[in-house]
Amino acid sequence: MKARVYPISNFLLLSGIGLFAALSSCAQPSEKPRTNTPTYEFAPTPSWQDEFNYTGKPDAAKWSYDLGGDGWGNNELENYTDKIENSKVENGNLVITAIKEPSGKREYSSARLVSKGKGDFLYGKFEIRAKLPKGIGTWPAIWMLFSHNSYGNKGWPDNGEIDIMEHVGFDQDRLHGNIHTKAFNHAIKTNKGNNIIVNGLSDDFHVYSCEWTPEAITILVDGKPYFTFKKEASYQWQEWPFDKPQHLILNVAVGGNWGGQKGVDNSIFPQKMEIDYVRVYPLITKK
Repeated sequence: MKARVYPISNFLLLSGIGLFAALSSCAQPSEKPRTNTPTYEFAPTPSWQDEFNYTGKPDAAKWSYDLGGDGWGNNELENYTDKIENSKVENGNLVITAIKEPSGKREYSSARLVSKGKGDFLYGKFEIRAKLPKGIGTWPAIWMLFSHNSYGNKGWPDNGEIDIMEHVGFDQDRLHGNIHTKAFNHAIKTNKGNNIIVNGLSDDFHVYSCEWTPEAITILVDGKPYFTFKKEASYQWQEWPFDKPQHLILNVAVGGNWGGQKGVDNSIFPQKMEIDYVRVYPLITKK
């Protein structure tokens, strides 16, 4: 095959184009410009915790009680007390017990522990290792509620709720994680949440956790995320009130609008939720 012969003028033109392309290529930045988007991590050790390595009533430096039997906005059937029969620490666990007995104006007693004023948190990772009660009519929950009324004209749902764990006894193996705000809540059927099947919720301990940052709330069980609620750029407080402190709540309800949908089996009581530990890891923001 004969080689082609090009005129010298064409050769010079092609060489000039190649040199310009090479210089232009060198002038382009080799990396994309860096952004100031923060990344989030959680501290390796808790800043607040209760390991329940003592005996008797829950630590008064960390826990208070919600008391009463007015239905708690859900037509619940229990009366919450501060009696040791309903909440005590033994064998390394906090035990919250719902009992079928006259209590106040109700026919059931139970307990609802709160960390408000003793453990109020803005962001972080929350881990609770627990074993749940079992039976139709039980409604245990591990959740967070606003510590201050910062938004709107009323407390709930305007100021936000984070449900780390909810369970209803008539749907034994199903676990729920939810958030509630003014714009997103079950009362107006716009609730944001998810559920997952987990066998042995009442037979074994599982770790229920929440990872809360300025950008998202993620709910996990045994380290597995199954619901994430992200803050959109357009969100105002009506959608995202989660920039204010919240506190922890641990309780076992009986009956109610959700827990009592299939009635209450009185033969199952007493029923208890056992909690091995509660640990809160603070958020670390890195640039």
